[in-house]
Amino acid sequence: MTGYRPAPMRLGALLADAAARAPELFAGAALPDAPTLELFQITAVAQDHRRVEPGALFVARRGERFDAHAYLAAAVAAGAVALVGERPASEVGALGAPYVQVSDARAALAHLAAALHRHPSERLRVLGVTGTDGKTTTSYLLHWLLLARYEAGLSSTAAAYLGARELPPEEGHFTTPEATEVQALLARFAAAGASHAVLESSSHGFAQHRLDAVSYALGVFTNLAPEHLDHHGTLEAYREAKATLMRRAPLSVLNRDDAAYAYLAAAAPAHVAYGEHARADVRLLSVTPEAAGLALELDVHGERLAARLPLVGRYNAHNAAAAVAAAVAEGLAPAAAAERLASFPGVPGRMQVVGTRPTVIVDFAHTAPALAKALEAVRRPGSRVIVVVGSAGERDPGKRGPLGAAAVRGADLAVLTEEDSRSESVDAILAAMAAGAAAAGGVEGADFVREPDRARAIRRAVAAAGADDVVLLAGKGHERALERAHETLAWDEAAEARRALAER
Repeated sequence: MTGYRPAPMRLGALLADAAARAPELFAGAALPDAPTLELFQITAVAQDHRRVEPGALFVARRGERFDAHAYLAAAVAAGAVALVGERPASEVGALGAPYVQVSDARAALAHLAAALHRHPSERLRVLGVTGTDGKTTTSYLLHWLLLARYEAGLSSTAAAYLGARELPPEEGHFTTPEATEVQALLARFAAAGASHAVLESSSHGFAQHRLDAVSYALGVFTNLAPEHLDHHGTLEAYREAKATLMRRAPLSVLNRDDAAYAYLAAAAPAHVAYGEHARADVRLLSVTPEAAGLALELDVHGERLAARLPLVGRYNAHNAAAAVAAAVAEGLAPAAAAERLASFPGVPGRMQVVGTRPTVIVDFAHTAPALAKALEAVRRPGSRVIVVVGSAGERDPGKRGPLGAAAVRGADLAVLTEEDSRSESVDAILAAMAAGAAAAGGVEGADFVREPDRARAIRRAVAAAGADDVVLLAGKGHERALERAHETLAWDEAAEARRALAER
């Protein structure tokens, strides 16, 4: 975090603060003696031994593939002055640094990081945005509306902003960063004088305790569709992870048109509803596609307003209504919020037009419902639609067939390709997608083809398109890495598309 460093904190004070907030995590923990607690000054909290710096407290977590207790000695060698983990001290052995055992290291990490940064979410109004689809666009829209009146930060899967300035990207691509990064970013916002922070908050973020120590002022829910079931197990468990935000925020903004509305409304202490439903507090009265976006009519708590949104896709009208509802709850005048939609600068990798003749659009749609919506949004009379789409490895395999089916139903030609295959076979992933495409009536070689290499898939799609056609590159969006089994490639989907157009 350039330009921001937390003030050092004595080990004893740090542990006492975290234990006061989450006593169940530290119950029965054997703490170092009093002189040791006073001696060491903690300058950082780290969960990755490769990012340990002198003066750090290293927290060893157990993951699905790795156990960081194996790196305790490496952390000390890198400069860690204290250690936290789940294993008994007798199993860890002498490491040359004080060690504290906790019941859940992931959960403890969040509270320790929040303590070091002096609980920044309590100095901000943190507005969380959750849902299967639309989180990033809604987060960007809400941040844009807030900037009309407040200094506000934004943390999203696409980028982070302080005010209108984009911050340097961090490594990897996660909807919600690790707890250490979340707390550091919120602290940076607070230190810069921000009053608000919009925090894209994923189900993984809640389930993996990355957001445990965040104090939310408001929660926004976009929608719920089958996704991440490899992690959550069932749709009900996934819904419950989303409901965590509603339970923790004093006020929620909920999609009245979504099937999960009643469940989340029951979980929320108070809520405002948006959508097309007749009983929505912020109601979409009409949505009219235009050449450069959407014309909207809104009823905002009884005030009828016209608005323009420079985004394609009817579903973006719901994202805009959610952002308006949240911004009005934060004190913006309804008319001012509706008017400001027209100047929204857009979201990288979300319906991003990167070329014309043919029109090439980059979008992050990576679930079957999101892909279907995106393909419907780009369809125009007299033009063919070609889609390039893959499905990620080490993620819910149940989504692969539906993605293939959505691709052939919504496009004239689907090019099935890789998308972060990781340790899995690309051919096996594409076989599952092809099976879904065939089951939906697609004929391989006519309605869909397989091309395992994503760069070649993009070129194949662009080459097959006529000047008036539309090529939708789905799944990668803004992401800056393409993960394979034995390598991670730097990736820029928009740049790949521009190269393909130039070669054409």
